[in-house]
Amino acid sequence: MTEILNGKILAKTIRSKAKQRVEMMDSPPGLAVILVGENPASQLYVGLKEDAAREVGIYVERHPYPENTPTKTLVEVIEDLNKRKEINGILLQLPLPGDQDTDAVIQTIDPLKDVDGFHPETRKLLLANTPRLVPPTALAIMRLLQATRLSFNGKTAVILGNSEVFAEPVIELLRDAGVTATFVTRETPGLATITRAADILVSALGAPHFVTPDMVKPSGVIIDVGTTKVDGKTLGDASPDLMGHSGFMSPVPGGVGPLTVAYLLLNVIKAMEVQEREK
Repeated sequence: MTEILNGKILAKTIRSKAKQRVEMMDSPPGLAVILVGENPASQLYVGLKEDAAREVGIYVERHPYPENTPTKTLVEVIEDLNKRKEINGILLQLPLPGDQDTDAVIQTIDPLKDVDGFHPETRKLLLANTPRLVPPTALAIMRLLQATRLSFNGKTAVILGNSEVFAEPVIELLRDAGVTATFVTRETPGLATITRAADILVSALGAPHFVTPDMVKPSGVIIDVGTTKVDGKTLGDASPDLMGHSGFMSPVPGGVGPLTVAYLLLNVIKAMEVQEREK
């Protein structure tokens, strides 16, 4: 029997706590969202984040730009937002759709306002075990693992994805929990053998139903981060055939996504508190 890890229920509690914290503040935290292009999925995700932020009392600004906006323009926009005291968090919706230099744009964000946790300085602090802001998706994954109520000390995990930048903070948080984690891609030789040996499989490929029962340890834990739109439906990386094979599985939608948004809100609040301390 596979137990479904419901991220919506867990996120509701976190959002309620975020709202309480904002209500106790003298002024609301501010979030600036930079959205480049007309990608429907990015539009949807940004809308969900903005609605959630406003619901808990966070001030939100959207900065939309056409797909062909040059890197220089985006850098200048962020430099301006860095200077504004009422903006505590800057969210750059990824992926950027054109030939922009994503790394250059991310590195322009003030690390104190890096609520997505992508800035090299943010990642360096996490690896040094002195985190300021932790990527919301990594926090969401850990919260879902906690919801299993299993002991993971001494266990193993595999992070299946396209980016080591994504995997790095997840691996670090798992290590803190006593889990030995490895990053692999879909091109890794012997992939199914590697993933099947792991107690935990985190999949962030964005490849619908790529993860099949032969890739997963019986009664293992699957955290599905991948999301892909197919014929108007949102599908995850995990195949439906895994129901009854795995021990725990997070659904798509309704698993990692709602929790990621909830932890983003907490990061905006925390960013404001950090900025006030470091004035």
